[in-house]
Amino acid sequence: MGPLLDRIKSPADLRRLERERLPFLADELRERLLQSVASTGGHLSANLGTVELTIALHYVFNTPEDRLVWDVGHQTYPHKMLTGRCDRMGSLRQRGGLSGFPRRQESVYDAFGTAHSSTSISAALGMAMAARQTGAARKAVAIIGDGALTAGMAYEALNNAGASDCDLLVILNDNDMSISPPVGALNEYLVQLMSGRFYAQARAAGRKVLENAPPPLFALARHLEQQTRQLVHRDTLFEKLGFTYSGPIDGHDLNTLVPTLERLASACGPQFLHVVTRKGKGYERAEADPVAYHGPGKFDPRVGLASSAAPSTPSYSQVFGDWLCDMAAQDPRLVGITPAMREGSGMVAFSERFPGRYVDVGIAEQHAVTFAAGLACEGLRPVVAIYSTFLQRAYDQLIHDVALQKLPVVFALDRAGMVGPDGATHAGMFDIAYTRCIPNMSIACPADARECRQLLSTAFAQDHPVTVRYPRGKCVGEQALTSLDALPMGKAELRRQGRNVAMLAFGPLLHEALQVAERLNCTVVNMRWAKPLDREMLLEMAKTHQGLVTLEDGCRLGGAGSAVIEALQDMPRRPEVLTLGFEDEFTEHGDPAALMALYGLSAEKIESRIVTRWPLLFQGQTSDTGVLPLRRKVS
Repeated sequence: MGPLLDRIKSPADLRRLERERLPFLADELRERLLQSVASTGGHLSANLGTVELTIALHYVFNTPEDRLVWDVGHQTYPHKMLTGRCDRMGSLRQRGGLSGFPRRQESVYDAFGTAHSSTSISAALGMAMAARQTGAARKAVAIIGDGALTAGMAYEALNNAGASDCDLLVILNDNDMSISPPVGALNEYLVQLMSGRFYAQARAAGRKVLENAPPPLFALARHLEQQTRQLVHRDTLFEKLGFTYSGPIDGHDLNTLVPTLERLASACGPQFLHVVTRKGKGYERAEADPVAYHGPGKFDPRVGLASSAAPSTPSYSQVFGDWLCDMAAQDPRLVGITPAMREGSGMVAFSERFPGRYVDVGIAEQHAVTFAAGLACEGLRPVVAIYSTFLQRAYDQLIHDVALQKLPVVFALDRAGMVGPDGATHAGMFDIAYTRCIPNMSIACPADARECRQLLSTAFAQDHPVTVRYPRGKCVGEQALTSLDALPMGKAELRRQGRNVAMLAFGPLLHEALQVAERLNCTVVNMRWAKPLDREMLLEMAKTHQGLVTLEDGCRLGGAGSAVIEALQDMPRRPEVLTLGFEDEFTEHGDPAALMALYGLSAEKIESRIVTRWPLLFQGQTSDTGVLPLRRKVS
């Protein structure tokens, strides 16, 4: 660490620095940030763009007493580094280490957990109102990105806050890019406001002309500039919503940021500051390609990211993207929809090949679902590509606008199950439970790339809504086909015939089940569908086995295992059922394989749990390789 950063153990230390030294601190912080993320992986572009803004906020405001709410929270690495966590950045996104997002349990400086977007204004308004009611002198600041400002929730909060008398400061961090390129009328509006960059250029030229002018003349020019700016921007959308608007200002100019924040810190009522920053600031490769450097893995900053040659094993997102293009070429009714996750959901090729049938609605999951419902009403076949964790945000629309009307919308649920480094905020463990209870909904759980493609085709052919859930990362098992052949609706597949215990696998845990079954001589069924269940297969397994084990990479409560138990209530024979999945707790962040073992879902842990449940069934049991040893207890 540089000498200045060495001295910053808390924002109180930062506030003791002379203001003229802040740019040097910014240089040190940016370099350390780059080296840190390069060694651990994580979010880079957004954090490089918020270095000066973070310094200025902690320099002006009395944190943690004053509340800073970051939105989205992946831009808070500089914030963590200035609030006593610099020495722990090497543990970022690793088990037992720092979270990649603000986390209240991690630090008193993390006022609010923000890993899903567009929540900051609501939360900060609540904090501002609480301060007013309790008589506290603290300030509340929401820092929201231009991508996050595309969500309806942000406008609900702005509408509420603008009519209040709370002392709230909303800072728009405008870098003209969310994860995917920005879209929509709002972005065009911000571009118009960004014409304020003309002021920055004119101001720089004016300073050069007036640099030797007498102080009174310089002061007069500055006053005229401020008056002109206020005249041009007095009718902004934010002013109409009840905020006092300031900006746009350069978010990398500490000599402008600090005095502006000092002025706004003492202002009353709702204030709105428009700050212009650049993603990837200070690292040329990230500035040139902020999307590629949005969330890179480990890399060497001297050479940048490795070649983007196609990997031998595709990801599930790539399998979905290939299927989407192929199905769109065959069926002109298909429309692909994403809430601002074109790259993450594997839709880049589709957006280029079928631009007229590709819609990025921005970070607006509720709108995405109801928009799809409207398309379906008119005979089109919408496919909504959405992360499992983000579909939670559109639950009412899923029920009321899609399922209730039995509209044929396909939901491609990416990042289902364990997500690893992103942790609990992004874990896709709830979708089986929260969609299974909805009438007219079906849930497909492919075990590999081939089934993912086939079940997407099956879902597309239905006359009701279907979710197809698949995990993050590279595919396992059989690779995808090139055809658009479908699988039978609601039918399971017997993968291995054994005895005593039948393992019913929902999704990729099929492969762990097959490993365990070879050792224990169990039957293995690839269930494929969490809803509808293959009741015929389930009845056969119940009649011929003493125990059933359900395996799912989702929550046990209300999940696929619960569905099996419910179905068995109507059957004449009800064997014991062991349901394996995630328990009633939020998962940690870290390496996915290590976390699956931690939560009892690795092959070794599954075997141990089965033998512990039915010890008498496996003592002295023979297999193709002879007599199995007594099971060792696996911790």
